[in-house]
Amino acid sequence: MVIETKQQPASATAAASVRAQAEAARAAWRPLARAGDPQRSAALQHVARLLSEQQAALLAANAEDVARERAGGANAAALDRLLLTPPRLAALAADVLHVAALPDPLGELGPMRTLPNGMLVGQRRVPLGVIAIIYEGRPNVTVDAATLCVKAGNAVVLRGSSSAIASNRALTAVLREALDAAGLPADAVQLVDSTSRERVGELLRLRGLIDVAIPRGGADLIRYVAEQATVPVIETGAGVCHTYVDASADAEMAEQIVYNAKVRRPSICNALDTLLIDRANAERLLPPLAGALLAAGVRLHCDDAALTMLQRAGLEVGVQPAEAGDWGHEFLSLDAAVGLVDGLDGALEHIARFGSGHSEAIVTARHDHAMRFLNEVDAAAVYVNASTQFTDGGQFGLGAEIGISTQKLHARGPMGLREITTYKWVILGDGQVRPA
Repeated sequence: MVIETKQQPASATAAASVRAQAEAARAAWRPLARAGDPQRSAALQHVARLLSEQQAALLAANAEDVARERAGGANAAALDRLLLTPPRLAALAADVLHVAALPDPLGELGPMRTLPNGMLVGQRRVPLGVIAIIYEGRPNVTVDAATLCVKAGNAVVLRGSSSAIASNRALTAVLREALDAAGLPADAVQLVDSTSRERVGELLRLRGLIDVAIPRGGADLIRYVAEQATVPVIETGAGVCHTYVDASADAEMAEQIVYNAKVRRPSICNALDTLLIDRANAERLLPPLAGALLAAGVRLHCDDAALTMLQRAGLEVGVQPAEAGDWGHEFLSLDAAVGLVDGLDGALEHIARFGSGHSEAIVTARHDHAMRFLNEVDAAAVYVNASTQFTDGGQFGLGAEIGISTQKLHARGPMGLREITTYKWVILGDGQVRPA
């Protein structure tokens, strides 16, 4: 007799698969957390080696993604975020080795206090557990996130975008192979292979399996994760980054900083979006700054005062009137909003209104203005006389980063090893009981 079986709907099957992956990550987390730092670091050293040994296969997988996205009409900024090259892979491997060499954050004891009853009380640093990372078309995030998680004793469930699916599959295979080679459970790194947004929703509702979700990408992705999740979320917000050029600024320094902040890599979250200049000295400062940016192909979206000043200076190609939506907009391209403000107070007011809490900079020769800017700007990273493009875990000495948090609870700014751990209270007694 033939017994007919009812086939599960595809959506139910996919949801079960996501749950199964989370369960596998949960099961792998305990042995990973128990393993010592030498074993976890050895796994990361294997990752760096495999990134080099398997470079050709990794680049081939990435080329498949780039070709598909280019054929689909992706813009230059999106393609740049997606692209892997030999130098980028080499830099990625170097970051992995840097993470491997960092001090182990686990087991660190906070100051122990002796209570009046003789008990010792303190805090011990421990892993968060299983972390879900939801991110867009940057395949380097696959490696950055997973290596930080492994180093800190966390299992990770990765869900990248469809644009990088071939790259993410190839990179995840490297990560799992390295874990296995180090005698650690490969299931500590999982990739959700489905590109359906439904699967993200399933992942975000796996309370008891996922300890925290971290979205990394644009405002739409972050909003979706925050709205859908029933697990805790650490938001890594969009980067609307301002640079304010004070009336006292050295013109040459200002040009170098502004140019680097906008042009070096315009497609990343710490790139300059809005240039603010003190109206009192704009005639001296704006034309050379604008000229350097225009020569690099930057399109300037100017307020009325800046537009008039540049037109008087003969700078018109690449200059256009700003629209209301240009203020507070993350361009991720060779575009920048330009506005004149009434001194430091005007700049602080503008940033308070339009900033996203990511990275803000002032170029100034006045110490009092620098200190006011540091004290009053509400952002994760605040710069004096430096480019905002330094807001990065690697640049801050963290080795790599999970993301850049614009929240104020638990983690803020580039999130490295310490930010993906928590603590538990440890109490050492010798028979104490609480009085009735």
